[in-house]
Amino acid sequence: MKIAIGSDHAGFEAKERAREVLASLGAEVLDKGTSSEVSVDYPDFGAAVGRAVARGEVERGVLVCGSGIGVSIAANKIAGVRAAVCWNEETARLARQHNDANVLCFGARFIEPGLAALMIRAFVETEFDGGRHRQRVDKLTKLDEGRAC
Repeated sequence: MKIAIGSDHAGFEAKERAREVLASLGAEVLDKGTSSEVSVDYPDFGAAVGRAVARGEVERGVLVCGSGIGVSIAANKIAGVRAAVCWNEETARLARQHNDANVLCFGARFIEPGLAALMIRAFVETEFDGGRHRQRVDKLTKLDEGRAC
């Protein structure tokens, strides 16, 4: 599986740890930045990961900023992206199972490294359940296309 990662300065260290976790899971990692703790704007990196997912360059993405909220808003502006801010292993799993989320977002200021690793593993290893959830995800796709639900 190929996964894009990105962060702003607040999430830089967590992004670097995420890269290690993803590599241990056998994922090929595409790093969309940032490359240090120098202050940058989170929308740039949320959009870069979102575009990589939407274009099919990668199957999924992982984004980190201070809270996880800013990068998720930026990524979700890209049609085809379903970025979910998660705060524990169960929300990461449910984001995949029920929402077919393709980008995991979390806050480096709130999620400690061990928990982040569990969330990343759950996000990578969990498949979309489909079934009753399919029609809901299809409605999200219609919204991306500017059509009513």
